[in-house]
Amino acid sequence: MTTLRSSNLGYPRIGENREWKKALEAFWAGKLEEAELLTQLKSIRLKHLQVQKEAGIDLIPVSDFSLYDHILDTATMFGVVPERFGYSGHGPVPVSVYYAIARGNKDASASEMTKWFNTNYHYIVPELNGASPKLVENRPLNAYREAKQELGIEGKPVIVGPYTFLKLSKGYEPSQFAALVDQFVPLYAQLLKELEAEGVQWVQIDEPSLVTSVSKEEFELVQSIYAQLNQAAPGLNLLLQTYFESVEQYEAIVALPVQGIGLDFTIGERSLNQLETAGFPADKVLAAGIVDGRNIWRADLRDKTALVNRIAAVVPQERLLVQPSCSLLHVPVSAKGEVGLAAELSDALAFANEKLEEVVVIARAVREGEAAVQEQLDNNEAVLRTLNESASRNRKSVQDAVAEIGKQPSSRKSVFASRQAAQKARWNLPFLPTTTIGSFPQTADVRAARQQWRKGQLQDEPYKTFIREHIAKWIKLQEEIGLDVLVHGEFERTDMVEFFGEKLDGFAFTRNGWVQSYGSRCVKPPIIYGDVQFSQPMTVEETVYAQSLTSKPVKGMLTGPITILNWSFVRSDITREQVSYQIALALAEEVKALENAGIEMIQVDEPALREGLPLKRADWEHYLNWAVLAFRLSTSDVADTTQIHTHMCYCEFHDIIDSIRALDADVISIETSRSHGELIHSFEEHTYELGIGLGVYDIHSPRVPAVAEMTNMIGRALKVLDPELFWINPDCGLKTRGIDETVASLRTMIEATEIVRSQFEHAKAGV
Repeated sequence: MTTLRSSNLGYPRIGENREWKKALEAFWAGKLEEAELLTQLKSIRLKHLQVQKEAGIDLIPVSDFSLYDHILDTATMFGVVPERFGYSGHGPVPVSVYYAIARGNKDASASEMTKWFNTNYHYIVPELNGASPKLVENRPLNAYREAKQELGIEGKPVIVGPYTFLKLSKGYEPSQFAALVDQFVPLYAQLLKELEAEGVQWVQIDEPSLVTSVSKEEFELVQSIYAQLNQAAPGLNLLLQTYFESVEQYEAIVALPVQGIGLDFTIGERSLNQLETAGFPADKVLAAGIVDGRNIWRADLRDKTALVNRIAAVVPQERLLVQPSCSLLHVPVSAKGEVGLAAELSDALAFANEKLEEVVVIARAVREGEAAVQEQLDNNEAVLRTLNESASRNRKSVQDAVAEIGKQPSSRKSVFASRQAAQKARWNLPFLPTTTIGSFPQTADVRAARQQWRKGQLQDEPYKTFIREHIAKWIKLQEEIGLDVLVHGEFERTDMVEFFGEKLDGFAFTRNGWVQSYGSRCVKPPIIYGDVQFSQPMTVEETVYAQSLTSKPVKGMLTGPITILNWSFVRSDITREQVSYQIALALAEEVKALENAGIEMIQVDEPALREGLPLKRADWEHYLNWAVLAFRLSTSDVADTTQIHTHMCYCEFHDIIDSIRALDADVISIETSRSHGELIHSFEEHTYELGIGLGVYDIHSPRVPAVAEMTNMIGRALKVLDPELFWINPDCGLKTRGIDETVASLRTMIEATEIVRSQFEHAKAGV
């Protein structure tokens, strides 16, 4: 390499019009034969490579494309297939087995799925229980050959590194980690030898786990891993790629025996400070992540050019690569078709294709001087200035309120014990009150009506009547089932974040801004582009209508500020903390509107609180402090008798129990049924003195649980929790379930509750 070049780490799989998703789902539905599926996927894959080639990217990634998930690709490449799927252990894993691991089949449950670091992408967790791994298919080699033969591209194979792969796997004890490294490193070595023999020049080995805390013993394993891999293929250039944060042990990592190191320079200035303080080895290439691969805003090209020039003062241009901070998997494909947005916003968007263009412009500006790309720099500056000077980003009342956050109510008027007494007198609920989390089945007719209404094919009044009919139906059903606290069912809502974003100022929605969440499941995150402001009540009408149909309390249902923040693309000109306060203050107005309308039980859900944690534990406290404050800003300005509920998904509860307690919600419900025992253990070690409901059955499965299962779950919880503070509920919303199974499961839940209530009455009576 003689001069500064551009690189990319990965490209979205889904296709500009979600062609990938449609092909997969057609195959799963039996409408596409396997051979045709693979043909269609090859066409999509080659198109993506051609886009990168035409954009002018010098080092183009290959083997980042997947049939479902890149971690599942790695596991099956090494023959790591759970025994229940019946894989013979010989030859490439069949497509049918591959998809069974991801989705399950009639004979075997799917493997677990979890978040990819702190992104909203989910990967399939490899199960290593007693695995005997071997290299059954060299996927990177196949991808390299295809790109070279079909398009003349000298590709850069992408591999998930052994340390990260094993850290993200399950089915072993910590004491077995070193032995697993010894099992897998020879397989990686074999893979790399085959790439070297093929004439591959660069291989990108992704090790994002190195940005987390790595123990001394484990880092010694990392050093051993890369010494062995470098020795196995000495003619190959290994690029050790990290992202999502700065690395923990900078000097030791850049000294690893590889030919290149990839660092993320978009998360604060830690990586830059490390580089300028400790320098960089003279025999290595630095792949500098300059363009944010996780957000959708145009980069400030002059600022980024200045950043690369600072880096180039330490690492000469001939040993420097300019690239996105991470794979572009996390952003939509192209912003070209986004018509209908305000010009100030649409011009400022940069999806994957636009980010490739930015990388090329920055590299050229550094290599040839800014005069070579003057027009692009000037246009970029004008676009950013227009957005920043727009009315949407300069709502003085919002900014003043955030600046004076200390004057806003952020704690309840009374402590929990006093509120509990007031609420007990106000509501007179039975022992072990029962409720649900909020949503009821969104059947085909509900989805169809909403779609017709959105398209203008169904007028407002008929649509409102339709929604009210469903609310009335489910209020009646809840009363018949015997629930104590009811909900309206959320039939008017699509997504729990989108619904509120559409009703708050400062949000925008794309037509085609899809990103992969897991498998073929794609989501279209809202864009928080301006100052967030409450304009009018969002949930009052439906909730008040539901309350008019029953004498039992009906909960108002809101999505919390941190979940709205974490599940959106967020503006980057101010901090996430400031944005969270803007959302919180807007939601506080909705809470007051509900309370003023007579709704005095209000649930503000925060399922994404835990997943927003920074990757570095040292940064947790700051995040949790402002996240808790945002929640409390939303919920504190209410009477003692108004009962605030929240809901969370199971989240290593013990890690953040102090922060969850600090939310000061009167009742928290937690999705637990798949990890009930682990959570009960947490409560054995930590007391929790506020109201709580541990989900007593798993809503993710269509099966109706037996009464005995639920009574056992309730009984276990009541051994470590105060029965007077305990609520009975499913573990999550029921939006995706069928009507019959929902009703049957809730009837079973009520039956189990009555049994436990009776047991306590008998115990009190000494029977």
